[in-house]
Amino acid sequence: QMESKVSEGGLNVTLTIRLLMHGKEVGSIIGKKGETVKKMREESGARINISEGNCPERIVTITGPTDAIFKAFAMIAYKFEEDITNSMSNSTATSKPPVTLRLVVPASQCGSLIGKGGSKIKEIRESTGAQVQVAGDMLPNSTERAVTISGTPDAIIQCVKQICVVMLESPPKGATIPYRPKPASTPVIFAGGQAYTIQGQYAIPHPDQLTKLHQLAMQQTPFTPLGQTTPAFPGRSLGSVAGKQRSFIALPLPALTMLPCICPGLDASPPASTHELTIPNDLIGCIIGRQGTKINEIRQMSGAQIKIANATEGSSERQITITGTPANISLAQYLINARLTSEVTGMGAL
Repeated sequence: QMESKVSEGGLNVTLTIRLLMHGKEVGSIIGKKGETVKKMREESGARINISEGNCPERIVTITGPTDAIFKAFAMIAYKFEEDITNSMSNSTATSKPPVTLRLVVPASQCGSLIGKGGSKIKEIRESTGAQVQVAGDMLPNSTERAVTISGTPDAIIQCVKQICVVMLESPPKGATIPYRPKPASTPVIFAGGQAYTIQGQYAIPHPDQLTKLHQLAMQQTPFTPLGQTTPAFPGRSLGSVAGKQRSFIALPLPALTMLPCICPGLDASPPASTHELTIPNDLIGCIIGRQGTKINEIRQMSGAQIKIANATEGSSERQITITGTPANISLAQYLINARLTSEVTGMGAL
């Protein structure tokens, strides 16, 4: 009876479904000046709320009668498929990746979703053609789990319908602690005695520094070159890995050279120079990332050219050559350092 009620529209059944999305996905849903999400709200009749904050992940909450929710899901799934199609026109990939959505479901409902011996989840997979995975662990500081659905938009919509039926038949038990994504920790850089936070490719001054910055820009004060700014970060030891002592230095960012939009009076393109770093072989992987994703990210964010020398026989270290303006080099070093810090910390070395 519940199934027919849901498939027929079920205007008397109101549901709330939470989705976990990356920043890029959220940007696609919001659209230019919020036009896409506005259209989705109007055409589906569902309430679509997107969590605030400078977080790598955001929660998209969809609330409304079941038929409105399915319409909203359909629009999101087709939008993501459109994004995949567009991205493939610029790539050499021949097979089209599936659309993937991540639901956030109270852990107390996951047992019903999986079913005895996995029978329910198997039935959903077979009848919809979508892939469904329920995470084994709860999301940080919550009692919710991620349920990942992937497939064609049509398969995803059918899958969401069946998941809604299960959730309506088996309400959550006890209180649910919702998952709230943590804000991205914004690094603070000190340069020329001032504090800045990194946002994308720019170092942005703390609010109380804006007036001072404006005065400096008006005077076109020349700024100290890299390495002579005060206070500079002291050298920082990152503990020992595999019995070897590692020591990396976090360098300050000559942030003001990266602010042409705020400080038109500053020369934003000093001459290019080259800097070399030596990184232990056992840590080079965390800088390169899977299929070079991390090193490409660092290149893009810093604007510097970064070359990693091939491993030489008998050497336990690799040479990294960074070319660009002092600001580019400094940001590249900062980002490399941040990768090393997280890797070493993650290995329990600190």
